[in-house]
Amino acid sequence: MSENDKRNRRIGVAAGAVALAALATLGVLYGKAPAPGKADADCPASSAQLGARLAPLARDEIAALAVDKNPRPAARIAFDGPEGAKLTLADFRGRAVLLNLWAIWCAPCRAETPALDRLQAKAGDKDFEVVAVDVDTSRLDRPKAFLDGLGVKALTRYADPSGDALDRLRAAGKALGLPTTVLIDKEGCELGVVAGAVKWDSPDALKVVEALKGG
Repeated sequence: MSENDKRNRRIGVAAGAVALAALATLGVLYGKAPAPGKADADCPASSAQLGARLAPLARDEIAALAVDKNPRPAARIAFDGPEGAKLTLADFRGRAVLLNLWAIWCAPCRAETPALDRLQAKAGDKDFEVVAVDVDTSRLDRPKAFLDGLGVKALTRYADPSGDALDRLRAAGKALGLPTTVLIDKEGCELGVVAGAVKWDSPDALKVVEALKGG
């Protein structure tokens, strides 16, 4: 092989290496990295920004709120509306949601539910709803009397007699028991979780909800 041929071969190998490096770089930039303006592959950056605003508000009466620094899309759970229609969290897109799972056998739920009812009465509107889902799987006639006995009026009565909603939140590491509450922004992204009962009608909780509504 002539010196000229050897030189051309070296140039070709070098050019090929540069091309492969360029393709690898493009793969990193466009194949693996989040798209511009995204908090992750699915939630917009605005969800993470809203979470950052909520974090300092998680104190005193609402100190149990664990804010997620990396919001993820809400779990795909389904439940029944008051007329028996099947709903999912996707049906609430465009409205911030305080998703609360409860059951009549849950003593802390009995203490928390009236506060959730007062929160819905005060803050519920086109931008926000308390979605309290009864996850009892037996004696399905009892929750109505339970809520009536507590004087609940503002909450829409949602139920999941299959128990699937709680199972899905458990599988996602969002629920250890009842009550469990998940804050979801208008984009359908989970911003924080509360394990156990809190005073949702307290000034501290209302500040969190107002920030959630404005996000």
